[in-house]
Parts: sequence; C-alpha cells; structure tokens
Amino acid sequence: MDGNVLFALGLTLLAGLATGIGSLLAFVTKRTNTKFLSLSLGFSAGVMIYVSLVEIFVKAKVALVDELGEKPGYWATIGGFFLGILVIALIDKLLPKTTNPHEVKGVEDMEKTPSNDEYTKLMRMGIFTALAVGIHNFPEGIATFMSAMQDPNLGIAIAFAIAIHNIPEGIAVAIPLYYATGNRKKAFKWSFISGLSEPVGALIAYLLLMPFLNGIMFGVVFAAVAGIMVFISLDELLPAAQKYDETHYSIYGLVAGMAVMAVSLVLFI
Repeated sequence: MDGNVLFALGLTLLAGLATGIGSLLAFVTKRTNTKFLSLSLGFSAGVMIYVSLVEIFVKAKVALVDELGEKPGYWATIGGFFLGILVIALIDKLLPKTTNPHEVKGVEDMEKTPSNDEYTKLMRMGIFTALAVGIHNFPEGIATFMSAMQDPNLGIAIAFAIAIHNIPEGIAVAIPLYYATGNRKKAFKWSFISGLSEPVGALIAYLLLMPFLNGIMFGVVFAAVAGIMVFISLDELLPAAQKYDETHYSIYGLVAGMAVMAVSLVLFI
C-alpha cells in the first residue's frame, strides 16, 4: 500500500471521526451555537457544491471524453452524475424517518428528562441513528477516498467539508443514547463508531475499484462522486443550516465556502 493510498485512507478516517466531535460538543457545552453551526454547514455545502460542479464533474468529463469521444463521453459523465444522486437518494429513502441522522438537534436537548417508558425507545433510536449515520457515510467515504487519490489537495478540501457536516450527525447519535443510558462514554462510543463507515467505504473502494480503475471507470466514479456531494449539500446540509439559522448565516457560509474553494483551486490545485 503506497503513500498516496495511506494518505487518502487517513483523510477519510479523520472526516468520519468528526462524528465524535459532535458528541463531545453535546457533552461539554451548555447551549448550541446556532450561528456557528449554520455558518459552518453553509460553508461545507458551498465547498462541496462548487468543487463538485467546477472541478470534479469537469475532470470526469475530460477522462470520459478522452476514452469515448466528445458526445458519448459527455453523456457518460451526465449518466455517472445522476447515478451518484440516485444511489445517495435511495439510501436516504430507505433510512427510517425516525432515525434520520440529519434531524436538527441542539445541545439543550440533553437537559430533557424522559419518562421511564421512553428509555427503551430512546436507546433503540440512538442505536438505529448510529447505524443510519454509518450507512449514509459509506458513499461519502468512497467520495473522499477517490478525490484524494486523484488529487491530494482536492481530497483535503472535501474531507474538511464532510467533517464539518458530520459534527451535527454526532450530536444526533449521542443525545438519544445519553437520554436512555445516562452514560456519556457509551453515547460517545456509538457516535464515534458510526463515523468508522467512511474509512470502511474508502477501504472497499481501494479493494474493489482500484484494481479495475481505467479511464472509463475513473470518469464514471468521479462523476458519481460529484452527484453524491451535490445531493448531500442540497438535501441535507442547506436544510439543516436553515433550521439552525437566525438570519442569513447559512447563505453567508455558502458563499464563503464557494469563494474559499474557488481561490484554493487557483492557488493550490
């Protein structure tokens, strides 16, 4: 396993384990900083949308056009893009609504005291939310890994954006488990474990995709990565940012994320 692969796997691991940061925030802070969360989630969405449409989609198109020709290559890129959207949309559709890992929760929810008959339901909800986060983060791990393998600087930007959006997921896992058990360590453990599916996704991408990676495979996978990240941004990050928002912080964050990504593409990538 060469250095590039280890670097890409390491980035994916760090991005996934940001769920643990969310659970720690739930335990060490008294109130949710809604302005910061809204700004951060908007920033993450801006980074992911801009880099997907301006950089990743274009690189996928270049690879497929080189392999298949102008028109077939463009059609293949479009197909890969919407295939990625379809995959992540199906995952979202199959997840139970009651365990939606992107349901907005605040640290203040930690102070609520459930009745005795709610404890079992809360424990079940927390574990299923952890599983839902794990399932959902699996394709994100593939996206981060493939991006980092193609371009390390691009991988860093995507890993950073995904790490930000994993923080509220960690809160969503930790809160019901803490309700049910009163055990901070157990709640943190499940939140931490739920993030491990991202490096697992990266490892599977390495084992299953890398041996067969040619120009066509790379182009289709990269186009699908762009679709996955656009869908995550529009379906999850921006709605969550708007729910936390008090004024226009989510939009300010979105524009800032696009601007930072645009500048970094010129200067570093």
